[in-house]
Amino acid sequence: MHRVIGERDLSETALNAEAARELLRDMIRAREFDERALALQRRGWMSGYPPYKGQEGSQVGAAHAMLEDDWLFPTYRSNAMQLARGVPASDILLFRRGHAEFTSGHDVPNFPQAVPIASQIPHAVGAGMAMNYERAVQESSDDDAVVCYFGDGATSEGDFHEGMNFAGVFDAPVVFLCENNNWAISLPREKQTASESIAVKAEAYGFEGVQVDGNDPVAVYETVADALEDARAGEPVLVESLTYRQGAHTTSDDPERYRPDEEDLPEWRTADPLERFESYLREQDAVDDGFVEECWDDAETELDDAIDAAEDVGEPDVDELFDYVYAERTPRLDDQKATLEEWLETHDLQEQEF
Repeated sequence: MHRVIGERDLSETALNAEAARELLRDMIRAREFDERALALQRRGWMSGYPPYKGQEGSQVGAAHAMLEDDWLFPTYRSNAMQLARGVPASDILLFRRGHAEFTSGHDVPNFPQAVPIASQIPHAVGAGMAMNYERAVQESSDDDAVVCYFGDGATSEGDFHEGMNFAGVFDAPVVFLCENNNWAISLPREKQTASESIAVKAEAYGFEGVQVDGNDPVAVYETVADALEDARAGEPVLVESLTYRQGAHTTSDDPERYRPDEEDLPEWRTADPLERFESYLREQDAVDDGFVEECWDDAETELDDAIDAAEDVGEPDVDELFDYVYAERTPRLDDQKATLEEWLETHDLQEQEF
């Protein structure tokens, strides 16, 4: 595992001071988004939300390691990673309000969030294989790669096995980024798998698996950057980022019902990554009070503007349920749409008592 933060001077890492400051800035943006989104959900602004507090270092570090044209295949808890990649905060908020995911029409190469567990893994591998085919047919020198982000619970799904197997056999340029926060909803990692780690699972598919301190954004950056370099050369990599979910699985979850107050985990894994990284950069004389305050002010303004933009869009149209499933609607979707429209015509939802 890459050395944990504090054991190296910043000058000994792959990042200079400016790049490290940008990491901190995006972690602060991510924390502000998470806290504001959670508060909005609690007041009924959106129906549900999956908080990620405690995982900002893992996601932001990985996002900064990606090149501009690399594709991200995210899951539903990847908002910090998407923000750091350039997805507008208003787009993510609108998605949670029932709108199509890419309302602004941004051109960040991100696949839509996968809410079904692990379904994005075969998609990511397919995209990587398509990149290989395109290079071969067009004799292209493009070296795009894919990062597939998922949680430790996804490794218990068949899609994980199928995707890893295809990637190993066909040398797909994919980095599998498993963010292990120790809990798949209410199930601890040791109840999911008897293997020594998640990273070791890669050996069965013929490629490398590595672990990294997920609360150290610099170590995550270095690890994912190295993994992407290998992936571009036709060697997929599984990165297990060890982090910790500080809050609930989603806003419909109560972790106090299943998670003990004192877990048998090291302090580096349960410590707040934002506080830890800020302290480290202060010790390295890379940031001061003025910079940190500016980051928080900018993040607050960004979220204010994003919320206003989302509220200006209004309620989503019912047609959006059907229009973005496939490139073109299928006969079955047309039938479903007609059934819903008939139901809506005979039910005045405003007069219903719930």
